[in-house]
Amino acid sequence: MSRAFSLFIQENHRLLVITSSIMDKTARILDANLNRGREGLRVVEDVVRFVLDDMDLASRIKTMRHMVTLLVRQLPLDELELLRARDSQGDVGMNLNCASEDLRPDLSHIVSANIHRSQEAMRVLEELSKLYSGNVALQFKKLRFQIYELEKEIVPELVKYLTQDKHT
Repeated sequence: MSRAFSLFIQENHRLLVITSSIMDKTARILDANLNRGREGLRVVEDVVRFVLDDMDLASRIKTMRHMVTLLVRQLPLDELELLRARDSQGDVGMNLNCASEDLRPDLSHIVSANIHRSQEAMRVLEELSKLYSGNVALQFKKLRFQIYELEKEIVPELVKYLTQDKHT
């Protein structure tokens, strides 16, 4: 249910006016991408933890996942607003799938897909955070670049592990 009000935010000597309708839609996009980003990182974290047995790297990924939550808490939206904005059953993209999503040939492809999912989510969070806070947007950008580096670190290691496992 939409509330009729406007939010006025002053940042860098600019006055931003965000209507309740736009806030509701923005909250829905933020919620979806928060979930997407954290879920993707969780898949990667579990593979690193249980397959590669790399607790240090798993801990770094967990920290990144929790950073997403900490960053969004700096925006002028509370978790209840995000939850209220969620409409999973009414999501017109709920049944959009491509063939590559239905079957993955090995764990490295699963990890790559989930890293990319997290990178894309961080980009959306970065862009929409600009409506509220340039600083939070910058932090999401930094996190996105950390995930790019994470991909370079994990995927080759996982491919190496999977290749060795096939030959033993």
